[in-house]
Amino acid sequence: MRLLLVCSLASLAAGATIAAPLSTVGRVEVTISPELQKKAAADLGVKDVERLAVELRRDVTRELERTGVLAGGRMELVLTDVRPNRPTFRQLGNQLSLSYESFGVGGATIDGQAISVTGEVTPIHFRWYESDIREAWTKSTWSDANHAFDRFAYRYGRGKSYAAR
Repeated sequence: MRLLLVCSLASLAAGATIAAPLSTVGRVEVTISPELQKKAAADLGVKDVERLAVELRRDVTRELERTGVLAGGRMELVLTDVRPNRPTFRQLGNQLSLSYESFGVGGATIDGQAISVTGEVTPIHFRWYESDIREAWTKSTWSDANHAFDRFAYRYGRGKSYAAR
């Protein structure tokens, strides 16, 4: 009797592993380009840029979960450039002439590739920077960069943003 129970449980477990569906979420990896790492160390602040990389990963993962795009695949993104709307704490400490009331246009550039479950590689290039400085005075330090991440994630999740053509 025990042998029959063990055999049936083993066959049930084996069948479950064979019939397991593909993951509905692609794996997202975000790295920071060497140029941006140098810029972060010298000017922007390393912690700020690392937080932005985490935010980009979270935004893209959220959209991939929502839409099911790139199920079972992976996305390798490189945060190539970011520009703040207001001075970062590091910039405020380095340049005494700056104030948190200073503002400008911000945004981000993202490069990388999406690799489907079948191994098909799709290059990715996305760039968005605010073009109207009149919009910048009400924003926080990384508002436009975060908006660029949201915009990229939304568009990629709906198949509208792959390589720049």
